[in-house]
Amino acid sequence: MKVVGFNGSGRSNGNTAMLLRRVFAELENEGIGTELVELAGKPFRGCTACYGCFRNQDRRCVMNDDFVNDAIEKMDAADGILIASPTYFADITSETKALIDRSGMVARANGFMFQRKVGAAVVAVRRAGAIHAFDSINHFFLIGQMIVPGSSYWNIGFGREIGEVETDTEGISTMETLGKNMAWLLKKLRP
Repeated sequence: MKVVGFNGSGRSNGNTAMLLRRVFAELENEGIGTELVELAGKPFRGCTACYGCFRNQDRRCVMNDDFVNDAIEKMDAADGILIASPTYFADITSETKALIDRSGMVARANGFMFQRKVGAAVVAVRRAGAIHAFDSINHFFLIGQMIVPGSSYWNIGFGREIGEVETDTEGISTMETLGKNMAWLLKKLRP
């Protein structure tokens, strides 16, 4: 089994990546492989609503000049998907949104290709807006007919400066519980 996690932060090794790695550690403890995909430094744009993916139905976006089709392939091959974002103006980053829009449209065009995969959101936040960001990511999973595991609280970690999320004991505990619950669910769905 494998879980792919997308870090939607502009910082590759910032707070968002640290939270994802906490979830990964629990998955790996249960023998589940993980892969971290950084969106930072990858120029790409959002969906243009051309509906080419509906015409082609080849599990790919017709915009073939960036990494998004590689991301879609990774999602398709994985048993679980984590999407993580810092909170920018009370929502997810534009990169995270572009990934969600394009991969979601392709999945929908191809018979809900992520259906019944396990998906979970991870959000880093300085102060406020995290619940909206958390909801934005979870809407992608739920409309795609995916299964979303819970944790002991919303999957949110607080911190502004790099590394500050490590001092959020409740946030770290929430990520660890998420990893354990995601592993349990994956093993139940794919024994």
